[in-house]
Amino acid sequence: MRLATALVRDEPRACLLEGDTALVTDLRDGLEAIRFAASDHGALRSRVVGEVPAVTVHLLAPVPRPGKIFGSGINFIGHKDENPAARMPAEPGFFSKFPSSVVGPGADIVVPAPDAQVDYEVELAVVIGTPGRNIDAANAMSHVFGYTVINDVSGRDVQFRANQMDLGKGFDTFCPMGPWVVTADEVQDVTHARLRSWVNGEPRQDATAQQWIYSIPELIEHASRHLTLESGDIITTGTPAGCGTFRNPPLWLAPGDEVVVAADIVGELRNRVVAGWNS
Repeated sequence: MRLATALVRDEPRACLLEGDTALVTDLRDGLEAIRFAASDHGALRSRVVGEVPAVTVHLLAPVPRPGKIFGSGINFIGHKDENPAARMPAEPGFFSKFPSSVVGPGADIVVPAPDAQVDYEVELAVVIGTPGRNIDAANAMSHVFGYTVINDVSGRDVQFRANQMDLGKGFDTFCPMGPWVVTADEVQDVTHARLRSWVNGEPRQDATAQQWIYSIPELIEHASRHLTLESGDIITTGTPAGCGTFRNPPLWLAPGDEVVVAADIVGELRNRVVAGWNS
């Protein structure tokens, strides 16, 4: 099942996408739908009130305002190859992206200033369904509602200042998400997911989840030791090697660029980069 949030006749609605058809529910958005059907995806069909051609709806971020967004720090072994100074983590590490940074497919990524060092990061994101605290890794996957794609856009000039990780990750528009959530029952083996990114059609990142340092169950177990994971919360799984910051010279995003990030188990997320200043 593909769960989307879309504008249907100018009203946001949670929709189930099936082929060329959007099944429109009476639920306001994907977050409301996930809370309603956290442990029973099929229950969403009881909320369908109509259908329209999928091409007539405008997709928004599938989870427009998650309660919490946990970004995984270094979680791909390939980082050691591109950055020999990188320290591999002894345990999962997280930063926060703010709900206000979330935008959907086709939305603009806004570069805040001409000298800003803005980078892209393709990430597979886990969407929590059933809430929980102190979740054991052996039971963690039962708390997963599904998967989506996030571009963990990062302001490196801010991020790499002392104690400014969250700020550098949390600018407005710095969390493109989508194009939808694929429910967990549709994914046979997430550990073979392929993640890729392109900037203006040029391949930048390409790796599989086989390179993860910590698995999804380990990430969920670690995060839930400290706080309750709620329906609609997001946990990203890290980005592969190939980001702009470690290239020589660095390749920063600039107004006019088009960024595509994709996971083969979900789909492609496409966004353009625009200037946030008067030129």
